[in-house]
Amino acid sequence: MAPALPPLTVPALALPGWVRGWLARRAGSPLRGDDARMALVIGLAAENARRGSGGPFGAAVFERRSGRLVAAGVNCVTASGLSWAHAEMVAIALAQRARGGYDLGARGLPAHELVTSSEPCAMCFGATPWSGVARLVCGARAADAEAIGFDEGPKPRGWVRALAARGIEVVRDVRRAEAVAALRSYGGPIY
Repeated sequence: MAPALPPLTVPALALPGWVRGWLARRAGSPLRGDDARMALVIGLAAENARRGSGGPFGAAVFERRSGRLVAAGVNCVTASGLSWAHAEMVAIALAQRARGGYDLGARGLPAHELVTSSEPCAMCFGATPWSGVARLVCGARAADAEAIGFDEGPKPRGWVRALAARGIEVVRDVRRAEAVAALRSYGGPIY
């Protein structure tokens, strides 16, 4: 008997069923400013934790100037069985699919920003410049996620400067207390 070949495809990743209706009630029009956009992603994070559909992390990609929501993501690691299915990675992937290419900074596209309920882990930090976003807006700090047990991985000490050197503006601590509360509301597995 011949040995089994390894899988040759990655299963499709779908957001939990509640996300579409939840977004329809909250993000029907452009969201102006960091505060409103962060409120949306913290809401996604808290709802994901409350429903038990994934970790307490939410993210979204917006057109920077207009505030139009391009794509949203929640942490889908446990539901999908895929370690890369962090909220930021999901939001970036869905935004790239919506825009028809891997570079959200491509010529002819509006500038995009990634808004995330917590600072990026090592993986999501690495994906940020390759995604093409021009701006990263964070709620909770990595230390806040680590305080409840999440391993954020080895990021360079000067990660904000490293992104700035690549032309990506970083804004931190937007609605941090609310983002930390969403993290602390989580009672699921720590991975």
